[in-house]
Amino acid sequence: MAYIKTIMALLMAIVQILAPVTAVVFNGGEKAFFEDWSAEQVYTDDYAVNLEKEPGKDFVVLNLTDVQLEKWEAYAEKGEQTTETIDYLIKKTNPDLITLTGDNAWSTSTYLKLIEDIDAYGIPWAPVMGNHDGSCCINEFWCAYEMAQAENCIFKFGPKNMGYGNYIINIKENGRIVHTLFMMDTHSDIQDENNINGAYQSGYDNLWANQLEWYEWAVKGIKSLAGYTVPSSVFIHIPLVEFKTAYDEAYDVEKDCFKPLYAMTSFGKNLEGVCCAPQNNGFFSLCQRLGSTHDIIAGHDHVNYSSILYQGIRLTYSLKCGAGGYWEEGISGGTTLSINSLGLTKTEHVFAEI
Repeated sequence: MAYIKTIMALLMAIVQILAPVTAVVFNGGEKAFFEDWSAEQVYTDDYAVNLEKEPGKDFVVLNLTDVQLEKWEAYAEKGEQTTETIDYLIKKTNPDLITLTGDNAWSTSTYLKLIEDIDAYGIPWAPVMGNHDGSCCINEFWCAYEMAQAENCIFKFGPKNMGYGNYIINIKENGRIVHTLFMMDTHSDIQDENNINGAYQSGYDNLWANQLEWYEWAVKGIKSLAGYTVPSSVFIHIPLVEFKTAYDEAYDVEKDCFKPLYAMTSFGKNLEGVCCAPQNNGFFSLCQRLGSTHDIIAGHDHVNYSSILYQGIRLTYSLKCGAGGYWEEGISGGTTLSINSLGLTKTEHVFAEI
């Protein structure tokens, strides 16, 4: 009997692993899962995923980043530590939404395990892709498809030719939009066709020009729908160039503390360099001009956890979650974004106490 159960479990696993491949074949290719979009179309309320906020109570977003377990690690000590960390964070923060800012897992088996583990909490969850999503897996589409199929995952593939998973979540209270979350793909390494002025660059990628156009279209569309500029936050994996600029300006390395101008509004620390794109794509300036986004949350650099209010926008490295990849004991956990009825936010790191 045990032998039959093992065979059945193996067959079910194979079916799940092959499901994205089958879906692509029967739907005419990957592009069928993405949406057509142009800046000329009218923004409508049903374009975003809408989540309801309880009146008088903060809407709590728990962000996990760079879980990034390899296949053998997920079922060993590192996997147990990471699972316990996630469980601790969810029970401690009681989130209304769980977000993941990329590099979610390193292999097919760990991806399926992470999806199953997060989905089992019955809480809506929304991931973005990192530069390693798709590593040691079938491909990045496979990862995106498996997440999109999970019962409680609200991931959307988003517009064509912008990467995997550019989508919008509106937090509503009594039917009114109080805050918007932009989930955006920062891709992986720079590709020649996406370089500025055709000049060859190497290094990490960034948000592309069409993503900036989409973001601006959405901010203006939501404003038109709501009747005012709705406060928003952006969740990405690879940090913007301004994460480096802000830290260089705000942190006194010799004294090992934030400079007086930033000390009251900033916290955390960077223990490694900021790994961002080699060129500035102008997204930060666009956010300032449109006046909606006041928080940008990133992952990618595992031992950076600074949060700096810089020129009116808070730039936050989420705490790395768990022991996958390189990490530093004592700075593992998650980061919360609490949203009040006015759409204003409070950002806090939650260190794992296990």
